[in-house]
Amino acid sequence: MKKIMKFSKSHYDYLKKYRTKKVLILVSQISILVILLLAWELLTKYEIISSFFFSSPSRIAETIGELYKNGELLYHSRITLSETLIGFAIATGIGFLVAFILWYSDFLRRVLEPYLVVLNSLPKIALGPIIIIWFGAGSKAIIFMCILIVIIVTIMNILNSFTNCDKQLIALSRSLGANKFQIFFKLILPNSLKDIVATLKINVGLSWIGAIMGEYLVSKAGLGYLLIYGGQVFDLNLVMTATVVLCVLASIMYFAVALFEKLMNKFYQ
Repeated sequence: MKKIMKFSKSHYDYLKKYRTKKVLILVSQISILVILLLAWELLTKYEIISSFFFSSPSRIAETIGELYKNGELLYHSRITLSETLIGFAIATGIGFLVAFILWYSDFLRRVLEPYLVVLNSLPKIALGPIIIIWFGAGSKAIIFMCILIVIIVTIMNILNSFTNCDKQLIALSRSLGANKFQIFFKLILPNSLKDIVATLKINVGLSWIGAIMGEYLVSKAGLGYLLIYGGQVFDLNLVMTATVVLCVLASIMYFAVALFEKLMNKFYQ
């Protein structure tokens, strides 16, 4: 027989209020977006602001339709998305591994930590000419730029989370005979899960910045290329369209990380 769970009336009331609050938040978010788009459209329609300089939602929708019909929308979006995902995956994976090694070896962490701080403060765009010489004017240079921007932040954030774990719990685990690997997988990693997911969310934005920055330097295709080309020919509709597509793709990637967070929370419950 199935076990029937019984909840008190106060618990049902709490769940009802929680669901209502979530719906209200979602409705408010959508309403704000709709109001902003309508205001934007009306301001340009009645020439309160110049549609040449600010474009408009209707013009952006029209440009998206034109780019989709001639295949350019999917072509340029696919190139930038692939560069971003590859850079995101490589930087996050290597960053996590390096953070683990530095946590494992206190000596290495103390030696390399000042260098990480210096590398993080270095303007990555200044390395553009060197990156082009090393990797050529292609996707490799763009992916490397993306990795360069993401990896140091990943290492520092995750390492900081590892080292901030409760020292008393670590000492207790050692007194019970746990080795470093057991402490890491049973104690450090579960306690650092929220910080790791927060780092992934930060990396979503940074990886898109890195990819677009790389395309500004060397690309012949991609959404960054459309931004540059649109600016050069004063086609603000194209510039705003590329920006909107970037926002949509970045949002989808962010929600994918949020879904991963929910799955991990269920796994560790």
